Amino acid sequence: MQTIGILLPRSTYYQTIGFDLYEGLRSGLKHQGRSDVRIVTENIGFGAEKQQCYRSAEKLLLEENVSVVIAYIGHRMAQLLRPLFLAANKMLIVLDAGANLPNEWPSCPNIFYHSLHNALGASLAAKQAANDGLKSAGMVTGYYDGGYLHTYSISKAFEEKGGAITFNHATGFRSEEFTVEPLKEYLAQYPDSALLSIFSGDFVQWYFEGIKKSFDGQNLPVYLPPFGFEEMMLADTEYPGNKIKGIAAWSKKLVSDENEAFMDTITAAGRMPNLFSLLGWEGASIALKVLDLIETYKNSIPQVVNGLYEFEFEGPRGGFISILKPILRLLHCITRI
Repeated sequence: MQTIGILLPRSTYYQTIGFDLYEGLRSGLKHQGRSDVRIVTENIGFGAEKQQCYRSAEKLLLEENVSVVIAYIGHRMAQLLRPLFLAANKMLIVLDAGANLPNEWPSCPNIFYHSLHNALGASLAAKQAANDGLKSAGMVTGYYDGGYLHTYSISKAFEEKGGAITFNHATGFRSEEFTVEPLKEYLAQYPDSALLSIFSGDFVQWYFEGIKKSFDGQNLPVYLPPFGFEEMMLADTEYPGNKIKGIAAWSKKLVSDENEAFMDTITAAGRMPNLFSLLGWEGASIALKVLDLIETYKNSIPQVVNGLYEFEFEGPRGGFISILKPILRLLHCITRI
């Protein structure tokens, strides 16, 4: 029996992340009729602690003899695992939210990236603000969300479209420290500004409540990245106006057989479909392709990678094509939404 290993993180803000990733992978395999594939899990802790992540990956490779490993980690952690997977001659599939931008993309045939591209969505949200005619913007984020490079992505994109960042506000990550009060003075000086807003999870709800309380009736233009525009988290959120715009990585309203199958299967398993179960579900398609290529090419990783060049599949949020090419090794997968 072939075995897939998965490294599961823990999160203070997305407490179900490990269960969602696992269920997405398990249900994805089940949906494709692959009950013959075993899943083995290892925990990598909060924030993918380096030593724990390395030990867990090594355990999957050596003790469980997995054929391929799936991991929800960032690019930096993936590069730290690079020598391990090269030595083991095994494939690592990286599932990533895309909130960070990699400083470099060193070529490594053993690592395949599959991302939600949150930084890309943030960039597109900023360009929409500029296209809406807004010339100045205030960057608004929290202590937690502001620690990722999607802040750079959203501000850089706005400036490249001719806009100017005229204010920055980073609020606290505890409810008693969360405030939008500094925006009052800023918007008094720049009343026609966009609010380029980097929040996720419950922080979006806190942010909207703060905007509504402090600026009720002003209908401020707010722009959000994919994690801020995650509709499951917005389900019970009261909007402060009708100028809320953003980029979504996935929607339950997408009409397709693949999206319906994804939501029905995850729901039947007792869980709510979300971005993380989506990544696990899509990861199942990639992992199965890797397993087939490994068997076909007798563990020859270069030939497995060549096979992945031509890989395409239909997922719940659209069609995926591999764009891994000799010169352009930026993104291995793009989403057609």
